[in-house]
Amino acid sequence: MGAQQPDPDIHMINRRALLRAGIVAGGILTGAACAGTAVFARTAQPSNGTAPDQRAATPDQAWATLREGNRRWVDGTATHPHQDADRRRKVAQKQNPFAVVISCIDSRVSPELVFDTGLGDLFVVRTAAQTIDPLVTGAAEYGPAEVGTPLVVVLGHQRCGAVTAAAESLHEHKKLPGELSTIASALRSAYTRSGGDVDKMIRINTVDVVNQLKKDNLFAPRIAKGKLKVIGAYYSIDTGTVTRLV
Repeated sequence: MGAQQPDPDIHMINRRALLRAGIVAGGILTGAACAGTAVFARTAQPSNGTAPDQRAATPDQAWATLREGNRRWVDGTATHPHQDADRRRKVAQKQNPFAVVISCIDSRVSPELVFDTGLGDLFVVRTAAQTIDPLVTGAAEYGPAEVGTPLVVVLGHQRCGAVTAAAESLHEHKKLPGELSTIASALRSAYTRSGGDVDKMIRINTVDVVNQLKKDNLFAPRIAKGKLKVIGAYYSIDTGTVTRLV
């Protein structure tokens, strides 16, 4: 068999050498001996004597890790991992997050809390109503392209203020002040298809953002090769539960 050809998306990103300052794809991959066992990248033994940290190496394992963290958050049994001085020192020179989360700026929806994670676990990008533009997309690209982050989650949420304001603006044909009007414009299609129902609008917009990201020039080849998944989810402020949409 001939030598494997390098991915063109890797070459493109490698030209961005300056952006890699302080970022190294850490962790050593270890394989599972039997079929059906997940593969992780392991780091050193923590000082408290617990099991070694495990960095999910596949999209499905990354999502399972987030789901388990969310269960702890919902149940009130959050462990607040990777939030001590030892972890701060460990990630001071390098980081290797296992997921990117694009979420709303809402103060009640902090991904690190919602998924019970800590320092160095997530790349987080937050915008009003998790809307995206080229700058936001570029920020989301960084993890998968530079350190092989296997999962991107677009996280919408219950009673989103930005979506509510946009819906009211579009219904009343009144322009929102300043750059808030651009948010309403970005949500116009979701508003039309939802019939003005705010909760439906939130869910539709979340799926729309997922579909946009799946077409991204850097994401699409990785998705096709199984190296990356982009999924949409919905967070209930009332219960704390994250539900996958797509």
